[in-house]
Amino acid sequence: MSFFIDEFQADLEALPNILQKKYALMRDLDKSLQEIVRQNEQRCEQEIEDIKRGVTAGNITPDTSLIRFSDEALDEQKHSIRIADEKVALAIQAYDLVDSHIQQLDQYLKKSGEELRRERENTVATAPSQIPDGTTKSGRSESGRRGRKNRSRLGTAATSAAATEVAATAANPTGMELDLPVDPNEPTYCLCNQVSYGEMVACDNPDCKIEWFHFGCVDLKDQPKGKWYCPDCAALRNRRKSR
Repeated sequence: MSFFIDEFQADLEALPNILQKKYALMRDLDKSLQEIVRQNEQRCEQEIEDIKRGVTAGNITPDTSLIRFSDEALDEQKHSIRIADEKVALAIQAYDLVDSHIQQLDQYLKKSGEELRRERENTVATAPSQIPDGTTKSGRSESGRRGRKNRSRLGTAATSAAATEVAATAANPTGMELDLPVDPNEPTYCLCNQVSYGEMVACDNPDCKIEWFHFGCVDLKDQPKGKWYCPDCAALRNRRKSR
């Protein structure tokens, strides 16, 4: 891939000079074409006036099939057509040159995307099967809190969900809802009802129905100091205090 990039960069650096030469040649041809057209128009106008005077004087038969421009005028017209064709050919060459570089760039981007996809797949496939311990809160670990409600991972459930959790942590550190394949035995948590991943915080209400929350889902960036209650439990506590 690096060889392709170096070769493409070398070709790309030469492209502006090549295009500049072609555009300069097109400008020269355009100037020549304009001059020939101007001369031809003047010649044709003069010949038309001569034909009119000849017809008026009776020197030329007023038969349109016999009236024609001079060979010089016709040659100028043919020459102008050839110059116009050369301009079109140069424009096509410039277009094809730019288009070929665009196609090369598209091929590079496609290959680069495929390599990145394979690297991500290899990263997920070779991810460690151990899930890091959950973040502790008020002296309680994530596994301890889950154990109280019999929501701990068992046997192969942890192993099969490991790669999914590693990918989820890298792809979505903010705690947004993920659309990832989850093992049916894997417990879910948080307001988003997703599996455990990244940094999580435990609600200090012992009767909390959810218990654990992703930082991003509850707008946390750091582990809170002291006791912390989830939005539902905090609202419930406030209602009880107001009574």
